[in-house]
Amino acid sequence: MNGRAQGMWVIVLTFFIAYLLAIVPFPEWAMDYRPEWVPLVLIYWVMALPYRVGIGTAWVAGLVLDILEGSILGLNALALVIIAYITLSLHQRLRMFTIVQQSWLIIALVGLNLMICHWLQLATGQTVSTSLIFLMAALTSALVWPFLFQILRQLRRGFSVR
Repeated sequence: MNGRAQGMWVIVLTFFIAYLLAIVPFPEWAMDYRPEWVPLVLIYWVMALPYRVGIGTAWVAGLVLDILEGSILGLNALALVIIAYITLSLHQRLRMFTIVQQSWLIIALVGLNLMICHWLQLATGQTVSTSLIFLMAALTSALVWPFLFQILRQLRRGFSVR
C-alpha cells in the first residue's frame, strides 16, 4: 500500500472514532456539555493538510453526521462546510498560534457551528431549547482541543500522513 493511501486511512479512522464519540450516550443533563468531536477532527485535518481535507470532506463528514444523529440531511453538512472554509482561509495563521490561542479560536468556530445548527433547526420547525446552554459544547471542545491536537499530530507524524 502506498503512503498516500495509508494516510487516507488514518484520516478516515480518526473521523470514524469522532463519529463514535459523537453518538456515545450521555445523561440528558450532560448532552449540552459533550465536545463536538467531528468539527474538532475536521478543523485539525483542514489545518494540518489543507490540500487533502477541505470543503468536500466537510460536506461528506456533515452528511454522515446528519445520518448518525437523525437530523435533517444537510444541516450539519452546511455548518461544517462553513467551518472548513473559515479554517482553510486561516490555516497558515492557525499553525503559528499557540495551543491556547488555537483553543480560543476553537470556541469561536465550534460556537459558530453550534449556532448555525441551532438556527437551522429553528428555521425548519424542530423543537429546540431557547436557552443558550447548548453553547457550552464550544467551551468543552476548547478544553479538549490541546489533547486532541497532540494525539492527532502524533498519529499524523507516526504514520507519515502527508
